[in-house]
Amino acid sequence: MNALHELKEKFRPIISTYVESDAGQIDVMLGMIRPAGDPKHGDFQANFAMPLGKRAGKPPRDVAQTIVDQADLSAICQNVEIAGPGFINLKLDDDWIKQNLKAALADEKLAVASVAAPRNYIVDYSSPNVAKPMHVGHIRSTVIGDALTRVLNFVGHQAKSDNHLGDWGTQFGMILYGYKHFRDQATFDADPIAELSRLYRLVRKLIDYHGSKAKLPELKSALAELETQLADLKKQQSGTEEKAALKKIKKEVSQVGKRVTDAKEKLEKATTSISSVEGGELAPVAAEHPDIGTAVLLETSKLHAGDTENRDLWTEFLPVCKQDMQTIYDRLSVAFDMELGESFYNDMLGTIVDELEAKGYARQSDGAMCVFLDDFETPMIVRKKDGAFLYSTTDLATIKYRMENFDADACLYVVDHRQHEHFEKLFAVAKMWGYDEAELKHVSFGTVMGKDGKPFQTRSGDTVGLAGLLNEAEKRAGEIAKELNEGISADQLAENARVVGIGSLKYADLSQNRSSDYTFDYEKMLALKGNTAAYLQYGYARVQGILRKVEVDPVPLRSQPVDFEFATDVERALAVQLLRFEEALSDVLIDYKPNLLCNYLFDLGQTFFKFYDQCSLKDTESETLKSSRVQLCDLTARTIKTGLSLLNIGVLDKM
Repeated sequence: MNALHELKEKFRPIISTYVESDAGQIDVMLGMIRPAGDPKHGDFQANFAMPLGKRAGKPPRDVAQTIVDQADLSAICQNVEIAGPGFINLKLDDDWIKQNLKAALADEKLAVASVAAPRNYIVDYSSPNVAKPMHVGHIRSTVIGDALTRVLNFVGHQAKSDNHLGDWGTQFGMILYGYKHFRDQATFDADPIAELSRLYRLVRKLIDYHGSKAKLPELKSALAELETQLADLKKQQSGTEEKAALKKIKKEVSQVGKRVTDAKEKLEKATTSISSVEGGELAPVAAEHPDIGTAVLLETSKLHAGDTENRDLWTEFLPVCKQDMQTIYDRLSVAFDMELGESFYNDMLGTIVDELEAKGYARQSDGAMCVFLDDFETPMIVRKKDGAFLYSTTDLATIKYRMENFDADACLYVVDHRQHEHFEKLFAVAKMWGYDEAELKHVSFGTVMGKDGKPFQTRSGDTVGLAGLLNEAEKRAGEIAKELNEGISADQLAENARVVGIGSLKYADLSQNRSSDYTFDYEKMLALKGNTAAYLQYGYARVQGILRKVEVDPVPLRSQPVDFEFATDVERALAVQLLRFEEALSDVLIDYKPNLLCNYLFDLGQTFFKFYDQCSLKDTESETLKSSRVQLCDLTARTIKTGLSLLNIGVLDKM
């Protein structure tokens, strides 16, 4: 059940008469019906009378009164009042609340209705490069994509997850070159993943070194030019008094100042890359491989062209790399419906380019095949001058395959925000190509930051490995569990550490607005207070403890519930919050933001603990009231468990 949806449907036909059935404007007006910020105003508040009054040239209070008189709200609301300049305060009918609580209690899905128009979704997420270990940067894509897939399926859509592995690109060329020139055979035989990872890092470091050396003069020159420009602007600023001119110069100073900062960071990064090699044991290695970047591209081209040696090595390496990733996915309890990597689409790429060219969408430019787009300064290259294909070509083949084989209505790409331009171009070309009816959505997300305000890294400056992150989360959760439960068994401790540690790591990410960067903090994410998984897991465990203490089995009450009673305001408040679960799931899917489900669960947890503090189950005035409170506890626990399960987070009966 969804009270907000029902209220909107009651008001929809009336509002349509004020905006001439403009669907967009109707939705805007209905969006002004929101949960009330203060319970004394009711459960919901509608603020659309003000803009509608302005459109109609009538006092908003008169418009509000007319709308209320026309809307039949008797079945859902027990009190409707107009306040202030035209606010409509709505209080749900207690009988309606109780009736829907009973429906939720008796339903495994808590009376969450299936969507009226189910769609076929492909959710593309995680998608690591298989030639290197998974790191902290993969956690956001993995948990956000997994949560969205679960919510979509729960509400009745058909969502399939696809781990679009990077198993065919330049990173494999690095592995191939490293294996041929730098491998330690004994280490490889003993631990192939560790050795392949070392080879990747070594080759990457050498490529970065030579690239930095080549770019260093240009970077220094660019910085010097920007610093001169900034100094000139500051000089102009100090000699300008006219307000408009001064405002303009200040803006330019700010813009150029940011460019100076960026240039300094690029120069510092290049300098660090160079100094990490020169003067050390890698210096002679770098000198022996001056063209390593070009050589790696050649190894990649040979792989794509079917070179026997490279194909055999790729075939040998790939299962080992995938197994290493699977270990991480198993710990995260993440599974995919498909794992169709870049290699799967390789044989389709030539046809894709030929089709784009035949339709006049692609043409040659400086030897490369490009698609030029009106809204972009640079084209999307689909085949390079040397005949090599790019990610863009593979992604177009992926769209074509998904549309033709899965009849996809929507494809969600859970990829970090830095790829926004790539996806804008990709979607523009896809729509031009004929896939203009499907929803193609870049579900972007920000960066995991350290407490220093920079991307989260190890002390040595390396990207934090995901395996190490999981280990530390479990370790810290285990230490907390041991402090709280001195007699806890080894098995219970391990389970507690796993459920709370991994769950807290996921929730710390999912509770953030995905568009924003967030600061990683073990202490905050494992806290038993605040918007954390541990807080919600503790709430669930608290309910189980209460039920054990009063020796009441709530299961029989689910199919034959007694009447609910609201002896206090907090009982009713908890009931209303429980009935907002479906509304929260609907909100998540408006713009694919799992943090809205986290916000709902946190609000539910806070309301429950107020109920727990004020309402006794043991000392009640009647058995009916006791049963009512038992049912509220049971429904709270089930809602928390279901909500967390949609985020792929577990619960414990005891903490």
